[in-house]
Amino acid sequence: MGFEHKSVLLNETIEGLNIKPDGIYVDGTLGGGGHAYEVCRRLGEKGSIIGIDQDEAAIEAASVRLKDFGEKVTIIRSNYCDMKSKLHELGIDKVDGIVLDLGVSSYQLDTAERGFSYREDAPLDMRMDRRQKMTARDIVNDYSEMDLYRVIRDYGEDKFAKNIAKHIVAARGTNPIETTGQLTEIIRASIPMKYQKKSGHPAKRTFQAIRIELNRELDVLKNSLDDMIEILNPGGRLCIITFHSLEDRIVKKFFEAAANPASGINPRLPLLPSQLPQPLFNRAVRILPSEKECEENPRARSSVLRGASRTDAPWPEQGVRV
Repeated sequence: MGFEHKSVLLNETIEGLNIKPDGIYVDGTLGGGGHAYEVCRRLGEKGSIIGIDQDEAAIEAASVRLKDFGEKVTIIRSNYCDMKSKLHELGIDKVDGIVLDLGVSSYQLDTAERGFSYREDAPLDMRMDRRQKMTARDIVNDYSEMDLYRVIRDYGEDKFAKNIAKHIVAARGTNPIETTGQLTEIIRASIPMKYQKKSGHPAKRTFQAIRIELNRELDVLKNSLDDMIEILNPGGRLCIITFHSLEDRIVKKFFEAAANPASGINPRLPLLPSQLPQPLFNRAVRILPSEKECEENPRARSSVLRGASRTDAPWPEQGVRV
């Protein structure tokens, strides 16, 4: 199937970027190029955008979608955690805006053989970058019961994490767990039926947890945010779309800490106002999708956009302490 992904909060994100015709922008999760396309439409002759994605299908689809914009567009196959180094390779130290649309794409969910969906029976894969050797199958079959419990509890926030981990270990003791269908049935057997009837698909949280663990999604996010502040020009915008509370919590705390970096300093210390760290961001805004968008694209319902503009405060050596 072709790469199809409907960008959520598209207009709100483009407005939040406050695009300058001659600016330099980065889409760190390029996908099918939905956000990048709208950025390109607003760029002048000297403006440019760098699109980054680790999924080869996304790179191919975005290359086709953005081909008419010519040299305005540079596409790189990589993880956005390498954004700073990849920009330096291009001779770029500062940019005017960055957008991240986190999580799994509609294409990845709807392409059964990618192994992201609990609604299709396919090999357990879940790699966002298929150059990576480790797959979801390795986690399910090789992690200890305690590590499986930790992953499902912390990244899936599933109250039945301990029982799910126990059932997985018992099942793989007979035969390896090879497919999403097998894993889904094991999870079903781990959760009381009365709970399943009122809480959505029983495998949703466990699949999310395994995907996050495999692709190091939260670690990548945490470890990349400081770099993004550092490479933004004064007045530059950072817009991040999240799809679950774990991601959103990280982004929210980061923006709060960056807007008030002095909050963690002991007020009893004899420091002058000029000695205190200055705000690196103006106060972030939080935007939710409209009811109309949620009706047209149900996957938008859990999305949250947070965005803020960079101040002219110098970058502190210690970074942002969240």
